[in-house]
Amino acid sequence: MTALSFSNAAIVGMGQTGCSVARFLGRYGIACTAFDEGTVELPDDLKHIPLHTGALNSAKLAKAECIIVSPGIPWHHPVLQKVRQNGMRVVGDLDLFLEQFNGEILAVTGTNGKTTAISLIAVLLETQPGGIEAAGNIGQPMLDLLEEEHLPDRVALELSSFQLERCAGIRPGWAALLNVQPDHADMHLDAASYLAAKLKIFEQQGEGDTALLPDAACWHELAGELAARGVHVRRFGVTETAHGLDAGLHISAGKTALFWSQDGDHHIIDCDEILVRGSHQQLNMAVAAQAAADFGVHATVIREALTSFRGLPHRLQHLGSHAGHEWFNDSKATNPDAARAALESFGKVLWICGGLRKGLDLSPLNQAISRHVSHAYIIGKNTEAFAALLKSAGVSFDNAGDVQQAVEQAAGFAEPLPVLLSPAAASQDQFANYAERGRTFAEAVDTLEEAA
Repeated sequence: MTALSFSNAAIVGMGQTGCSVARFLGRYGIACTAFDEGTVELPDDLKHIPLHTGALNSAKLAKAECIIVSPGIPWHHPVLQKVRQNGMRVVGDLDLFLEQFNGEILAVTGTNGKTTAISLIAVLLETQPGGIEAAGNIGQPMLDLLEEEHLPDRVALELSSFQLERCAGIRPGWAALLNVQPDHADMHLDAASYLAAKLKIFEQQGEGDTALLPDAACWHELAGELAARGVHVRRFGVTETAHGLDAGLHISAGKTALFWSQDGDHHIIDCDEILVRGSHQQLNMAVAAQAAADFGVHATVIREALTSFRGLPHRLQHLGSHAGHEWFNDSKATNPDAARAALESFGKVLWICGGLRKGLDLSPLNQAISRHVSHAYIIGKNTEAFAALLKSAGVSFDNAGDVQQAVEQAAGFAEPLPVLLSPAAASQDQFANYAERGRTFAEAVDTLEEAA
């Protein structure tokens, strides 16, 4: 591996990524000091590292030759801004990874759908010589891949706006932008900063690279700029005619089909053959199919993978039939756009919503609620915004308070409608993360079966 250009480092944020950085640097013999503004305890194998908790101190950080900042720490944190202005090297784990990895990189970013797309890409490209590994925001820190004796020939990276924001530069041979929707307002200076972070995925692409962009007018200018640099630009979206798009969903006469381009033809699968529900998820699957096709995966393999894929936990996950209702866990829907897409996947539902709103505007949900929600159950510590939203949409609701109560109340609803947990809000007012919220929901649903 390439030698590092510094002999000591400060690591800011000691969650999963920060610990991954510490282990990576330890393999190089780099002295580390850990910083975290919260109350944390280092794992046993890292307890030898000095740990500073509480407010960040620029003087202490300045003693390091390099500062590595975890994705969960705001890049515009005043102390981090100060040390950058003083000329210190401040990076994320992505920069360290890129210095060491020389294989092919596929990268996907977007507000929603990244994990579904990357997971399916990894499944599909595993069939190719040299295989593939998935890492990044998907759960496995990318630096952990470098522990392997033999590095993979290619990696699929799920990249958040936080990872891209603090990256000096990345040139993926294949990159996709799924969407950009209002989110993470508390972690970026403004919407423009959030967008700029996402678009860094394309900044260094050039001749021979591939970029997959949504089929919307707001991306036409970017498509033109990339094409002028020699990038092969593909477009995807939802259309009534597949002509002009490389991948997406074709809707005609009330039927929806997934398609992708390969060997000069469009390959099509009727969405009735796909187990995963929701056009937004199926669109992410089309992106994965196009990635696989671009890397030479046979169309038959792509078709078999798409029709057998059951989706991922907490993403419109079907939990089965309990107490006369079908139950769906979409806890990953932490913003209004994700919840709207989930609601539009049904006729009528009982909707469990609420949580930490992060200042996001809920009004884009109004029409979907009016059309698709029969009754709602609000969870979370602050229910006022969701109550006002449901009143404006003309939908009845109960303040359930917590997930368990919402499940019990929904189970007693007379009409056998599906029950959808798709909160349109973050979880940290009551849970550690969306996964814990989803598991709590699933456990509460299982309890209904036992009680019956």
